[in-house]
Amino acid sequence: MKRDTLIKELYKILDRENVLDDKSNRRQKAIDLYALRLYQKHVGWEPVIPSVVVQPCNVDEISRILKLCNENNIPIIPYGGGSGVLAGAETIREETLVIDLTKLNRILNLNEENLSITCEAGVFIKDLEAYVNEKGYILGHYPQSMDLAQMGGLAATRSIGQFSTKYGGIEELLIGVEAVLANGDIVYIKPNPRRSVGPDLKHLLIGSEGFIGIITKIIIKVFPKPEFRWMHAYRTKTMRQGLEIIRRVMRKGVKPPVIRLHDWLECEKPYGAFMEEEECLLIFLSEGTNELCEYEEKIIDEVVKDNGGVSAGEKPVEIWLKHRNDAVDEYEEYGAKGFLVDTIEISGGWDNIANIYEDTIDRVYYEVPEIMYFSGHSSHSYLNGTNLYFEMGAILPNAKQEEAKRVHSQTWDIIMEVALKYGGSIGHHHGVGKHRTKYIKDELGSSYKLMEGIKKAFDPKGIMNPGVIIKDMKG
Repeated sequence: MKRDTLIKELYKILDRENVLDDKSNRRQKAIDLYALRLYQKHVGWEPVIPSVVVQPCNVDEISRILKLCNENNIPIIPYGGGSGVLAGAETIREETLVIDLTKLNRILNLNEENLSITCEAGVFIKDLEAYVNEKGYILGHYPQSMDLAQMGGLAATRSIGQFSTKYGGIEELLIGVEAVLANGDIVYIKPNPRRSVGPDLKHLLIGSEGFIGIITKIIIKVFPKPEFRWMHAYRTKTMRQGLEIIRRVMRKGVKPPVIRLHDWLECEKPYGAFMEEEECLLIFLSEGTNELCEYEEKIIDEVVKDNGGVSAGEKPVEIWLKHRNDAVDEYEEYGAKGFLVDTIEISGGWDNIANIYEDTIDRVYYEVPEIMYFSGHSSHSYLNGTNLYFEMGAILPNAKQEEAKRVHSQTWDIIMEVALKYGGSIGHHHGVGKHRTKYIKDELGSSYKLMEGIKKAFDPKGIMNPGVIIKDMKG
């Protein structure tokens, strides 16, 4: 279908002001916060501009748009807050239609008996948090993209928040969902605490990144505001020692919202005054009733000190709380200054997570000479293992698109190879986007056929967000 014809058809579905065909809006919705592009756009890279951007106001309009696009083989990308970091919202085909969910922004119902809230996908999490705070509740979900992300996007990327050890990831918080499939069908999965009626279908949508449909409404848990908070930091000599302490804390069955371990390089600037040179820092934060916090404090303090940790007081935790999201504001500035930066998160079992950290650090510094900064921390722990979140910074002597891609790919390849070598996962909470797609077969192994089957079953024409999670069916 030609662009002019498509726009005329969209006018039959939407008010004209909700069909954005000017180049400025189309260009703005062609990319997200994919790190490689944040550098490359300063050295000549240009995005693929979609044909048109639409802003539907309700689920019925989205249903009609998807039906139109499915019948005419027009690729679609759903666009939320634009805070994704793996090119999930990046346009790769010019004939693409972008569905901006900003106007699906209603907060619908707070159920205080069931401790849940229903909202549309375009509601910003900061606004939903403020709303429930006024009612005496919290969401318990605090991603670093708190000021940018929309609720539908958080569900679609399988997000996690900084207080996850207590409250869980989005897959544990989301209890019901509405979505529109590629052919325009609207599906609704009702909220229940648990069911045994076959596979849990909401997990086809959580983490799906728009590759089979578009999430339009979610029902998510809320929690009563905690009465009390305890927090404390501890020093450890190495990351291996710190990871072992976290493992032992998790075995005790306590689940403070925040357990973080930062390596010495990450600690130098913010926490250096509270530590000895080359030490690592453990951060704990507990919240709830006074009795619960006292109990968790007792267990944590005993485990840490019995395993060689040294108290660093409350101040480092206060600093972390104040500055934990600063990097979001700085992210886009680095490329303009000539720095290629990125964050890469993986996960692994306790038996190999220290090996993953040490091998990755050694290989990146040895094999990628352009790297000037490479550090890691653990920020989301479980009974069976934890995550590692690496931060990279490179200076490129020749500011070229190709050189940036080479350094970026080389660093990523090392991290993915090491994680897989030790049985870990190549992604913990940023999702797949279009960047991680090339690693997915190695990650999923024999189960990759299930992912392909899901795509073919619900999007046989391959119109939904081509290139995300699995290879573009038309590519």
